[in-house]
Formats: sequence, structure tokens, C-alpha cells
Amino acid sequence: MEPYAKTQGVDMKDFDIGIIGSGPGGYRAAVLAALRGQKVAIIERATWGGTCLNRGCVPKKDWHESAKWIEQSQHFEQRGIVGSPLRGDLGRAWKHQHEVVNTVRQSYLDYLKRLGVRMLEGSAQFIGRHELQIDTAEGQTQIHCDKIIIATGSRPALPPGIETVAHRILHSDELFDTDVPEGKRVIIVGGGIIGTEFAYIFTMLGRQVTWLVHSEPLSHTRYSEQAKDALRDALAALKIEAQSGFVLKKVGIRGDLAWVEGADGQRHEADWVLLATGRHPQTQGLGLEHTAVRRDERGFIVTDAGLETDEPGVYAIGDVVGPLMNANQALADATLVVDRILGKSEARREPLWVPELVYSALELARIGMDEEQAEDADLEPAVGFAAFETSPRALGQDDAAGFVRLLADMDSGAFLGGEIVGRDAGELIHLLAQGSDRDTVLRQWISARYNHPARAEEVLNATETLAARWGLGDFLYGES
Repeated sequence: MEPYAKTQGVDMKDFDIGIIGSGPGGYRAAVLAALRGQKVAIIERATWGGTCLNRGCVPKKDWHESAKWIEQSQHFEQRGIVGSPLRGDLGRAWKHQHEVVNTVRQSYLDYLKRLGVRMLEGSAQFIGRHELQIDTAEGQTQIHCDKIIIATGSRPALPPGIETVAHRILHSDELFDTDVPEGKRVIIVGGGIIGTEFAYIFTMLGRQVTWLVHSEPLSHTRYSEQAKDALRDALAALKIEAQSGFVLKKVGIRGDLAWVEGADGQRHEADWVLLATGRHPQTQGLGLEHTAVRRDERGFIVTDAGLETDEPGVYAIGDVVGPLMNANQALADATLVVDRILGKSEARREPLWVPELVYSALELARIGMDEEQAEDADLEPAVGFAAFETSPRALGQDDAAGFVRLLADMDSGAFLGGEIVGRDAGELIHLLAQGSDRDTVLRQWISARYNHPARAEEVLNATETLAARWGLGDFLYGES
């Protein structure tokens, strides 16, 4: 997709804000700054929209929706919907997500154009503390920016000595670059979020999946054991199970087959392989040596709580800051940084209070502290729980797995964190994310008006459980 403004021959020397990277964080920062009267330049060296739009959350959620339809079709006959059974076609699903991505990208570029954001296509690097050089296919240009935001995202991480092979051994970014490989048998290596999601998606879309992981899936996340157990049960019901204890050492091609080999020498073969082995911050080639910007031992850019680097006026957001790398954090960071640049806020980054999601056989969503973090902060966490198994709405959807789980401080009644597991968790988590005053938000939920029947009512039920079981009734019902 061509940008609306080429670098060559255009006088664009000075900008209020320059943004390197056009993923969700960079795009959001450009929009917010332009809406508030700033002269903005955004630079992208690859595909406009970054990983999230082109190779991540947008196309993956499109596939997840198709996968859920196929899974739900198992209940169609008992609902009086009869006919030929549905089956997955991953090739057609790839084309559908590609059309969705193109539509979103065109809308994205149109909006930036209407806002007057200058879009520069090329590789940007610092040549001074506030000067950038952009190398394009047509030549070079230099711009000066009062403030600069680094939003260059992340790239797939592969174990030492492991390399991909076109159309046969892929990492997650490559999966969306061309049509999916031929062959029904797929090996997925990795038990993080990406591997857990694709194990489900590929199975529902007609692939035979061998899922190899080192530790148990999602073991390095903050989801509760109850949430991980619920997901494990949902996957097992679909005959999707991870083989743990696998440490990837080698990959290769033998004839028509791709193979992976573990540290114990055991080999697994399939038609193709997806390596979901993590991601690294993308901070190379930015000319950071011409600034005071520092990186830590993992390659993340070091910032203060307001996301300003050691170079005054230079900020970093999203995956390049870490440690969690997702679009939700990048979007939240963009809002925080633009507000601080314009002097409208002194807010501090709070990664715990940005929603985290997994889209698999169950949706998992969480925000805030878990019990261990609450106890480490010398708080007394109380748990409020409500299961979807008795929800009229969930039962009517033949999708009653999952629950709402809330944490509150027994001493103050403050909301500490929450977890939603099950259908539409990615939407329902916003109910837990919107309370600006966490000291009183539980009172708001318990006095709010709800649609019936609705899954959101389980937030109310979980809050009422806190009142009834943990002696918080006086506080939550406003009597103290």
C-alpha cells in the first residue's frame, strides 16, 4: 500500500511530533496528536499498520471467529439447525482475513490523510537528538521533530541456530505474508499465547496439529490456575493437547516433510511447521547511538514511568518497552505519551491495568493484580466468583464454560483485579477496565442497571458474592 506522501521533493523539515512505526501505538499517537493540533510525521519502513494489523491481532481474530463458528456448529442440530456439517478451509480463511486487513488498512490511511498527518515510507534513524534521516526507495530526507516517539514494535524470536524455510518452516509473521502452506499436518512449537491460539485455530480449520511445548501452556502468564485449567479442559474436549518437555534444537526438511528435533533427539515430522517461540523488541538500526536512549539486557528501551527515555523529548511505547508485548499496551501507551507531551497529564504507566487476552478454545481476559501480587503488596485479597454455567444467556448460546472472578481488598473494598473466562471475554473485560476510581468501582457495578439475560450480569453476581462471603456488604452497598 502506497502512502499518501512521498519523501522526495517535499519540504517537511520541521514537525511537532515524529513517530517511528505505524503499528497500533504509532497510529494511535499520530491520530491523537493530529486531532489536538500538532504537526505530525509518521514513518513506516514496511507495511502500514505494523504487526497487529498485518500479521497479528486483526487477522488472527478473524481466523478465531471462523474457528468458533465451526466449533459451535457441533450444537446446530440440537438447536433445530440441520444440514451438511461445516468444515474448515484454512486457505479460504486466509483470503478472508487478507480482505479484512486490506479494508482496515485503507481506512487507516484515509483517516491519517484527512487529519493531515505526513506519512513517510522508509527506514528512519536518529542522526541527532531530535533529527531523523529517512532512507526511501527514492532517496533520503532529514526532518527535525520537537518530540519523537519510538513505536517500532517487535519481531519473532527464534532459538539459536534455528532458521525458517519458505512455505515449510515459518514463524508467526511469515504465516500471514503469503497463502498458508499446503498439507494438513502441522507442528506448532511454543506454549505461549501465540501457540495456544493457533493450536485451536488450526484444528478447527481442518489441520491435524502436533503441539510441542517446553512448559505447560501459558505457564509464564498471570492467568489463574482455574483459568488455565478451564482452557485445558476446553482444548482437551476438542482433542487438542500439548506435549510438554520439548526443547527445540534443530529443524529441517526431508523430502516432502518438515521436521523438528528436541534436545532428547526425538523427531517429529509434518507437512509444515509454525514456530511460536516468542518475540524480541525491534530496536536495531535506529541510530540510538546518536542519542542518550538506553536499552536493557533484553533489548527493551529504558524509560521512566511516563515513557520518556534518557534523551529528553524522546519517548518509547509498546513492544519496544515491554515486558508484555501486545497491541492493548501500545494503545494505552500512546494515549499516555501524547497527554504528557501536551502537558495534559502526569499519569504513569500501569501495565497491570491494561487488559490481557488469549483467544483460544476459551477466551481468557484479565486485568489488575493476581492474589500473589496483592499479598506481596500487603493487601488481603477476597475472591468473588460467578460461573457462566447458570447464566441464561450462556445456556441459550450453548456456550456456558467459563466464569467471572474478581479480587477485592478485604480492608478497603478496593478493586484489585479481575479475570473473565469464556465467550466474549474480550468484550466483557472492558467492564473491569473502565473504572477510573478503583477504590469505589465495585459500588458502581453493584448499583448499575443491567440488560437481562446477558453475560455481563455475571460481573454483578461476582460482586455480590464479594459482599455476601467476605463481609464487604456494608461497603459495597454504600452503608459505610
